[in-house]
Amino acid sequence: MPYPPFRGDKLKIYNLALQLSQHHELHLLTIAENQEDVNSVESLLRPIDENNHRLIFNSVSWVYRPKWVSALSAMLGLFSNRPIQVAYFQSRKFSEQLKKILEQNQYDVIHVQHLRMAQYFETAAPENAILDLPDAFSLYWQRRVEASKNFFDRWFRNLEYQRLRQYELKMLPLFKKALVCSTEDKNYLNQLGISNVDVLPNGVNLQSFSPRNTKEIIKNRILFTGNMDYAPNVDAVHYFVKDILPIIESQIPEVEFVIAGQRPIKSVMDLAAKNVKVTGFIEDLAIEYAKANVVVSPLRIGAGTQNKVLEALAMNQAVVCSNVGFAGLGLKSGEGILMAEDPKTFAQHVIDILQSEELRKKLGENGGKHVRETFAWTAVSQQLLHYFDQLKS
Repeated sequence: MPYPPFRGDKLKIYNLALQLSQHHELHLLTIAENQEDVNSVESLLRPIDENNHRLIFNSVSWVYRPKWVSALSAMLGLFSNRPIQVAYFQSRKFSEQLKKILEQNQYDVIHVQHLRMAQYFETAAPENAILDLPDAFSLYWQRRVEASKNFFDRWFRNLEYQRLRQYELKMLPLFKKALVCSTEDKNYLNQLGISNVDVLPNGVNLQSFSPRNTKEIIKNRILFTGNMDYAPNVDAVHYFVKDILPIIESQIPEVEFVIAGQRPIKSVMDLAAKNVKVTGFIEDLAIEYAKANVVVSPLRIGAGTQNKVLEALAMNQAVVCSNVGFAGLGLKSGEGILMAEDPKTFAQHVIDILQSEELRKKLGENGGKHVRETFAWTAVSQQLLHYFDQLKS
């Protein structure tokens, strides 16, 4: 359910729909996992423009599937050849609902969001269907294998990686076009022999994330944002606190590291200390970005372009990131952003920014200009419409 649109896939679908609904009629079929999802239907059907009563979605159809049912389905998926996360959303009711809707209605384009939803077209995908992936999932899981620390964890991650790789090879060619959010993901899938892949980048809401007065910046504050029950984010903050922050503290003892994001798990909460603050849910992340002296994205696991990086750059904030997601930005390290692949270099980049207002300002202005020109949701939605037109022609 693409509401509330705070992070990840919800953010992407909501903002694309918001743009496309200006001139097109949209209908949503999705899965509701809890009461919050069910309550969100009313918000998605509420007019967003009181003058012309414009709706984001003209209709919202949903199948209720509590998380415990999905978890059980995922466990049973261990005994099949399907990726476990695909098994998680395997639903006979959803399949029947989709079949019914497609039989009763005619659509110009069918937008399938996520590899998990591709399973409902395993026999054949309609000519007017497009598959939109957040990233190349097998690449993401390959990196999780590389980051695993014990035998069982590595075995499980490698199992999912192998299944996802085979599933991508099977499913993506069934669609006339598949989309990923960065050139890095596209090149990876091309190397697997999948040729029908194009790029639809993540976007950023320029009304919510725009440059603020630099007087809001709190000296020596380092910020990380993201859902804090998401494995790559959890790994990233542990990595930063353990391997990077001590190097920074040795030169700047008064530094403060802020972890801002919803649903922090216990291991994240346990990181809280004199120089480490865990906020929990933040309704308006732009306020936190505006306070940051530097924003960091030390991800070691993942793929695709990171929303946290786009949002910070759109606000002219200086960013230091790892190589995960960096290729999709279209920037060179030192020209709008700084990239590092080891703790020592990462820490030094952060120190350089904290100690140089000139460097912070230069990076922020260059990165911000690039992101606002390239990653605005208006531009991303127009690119999606271009792909839709290709399908129809």
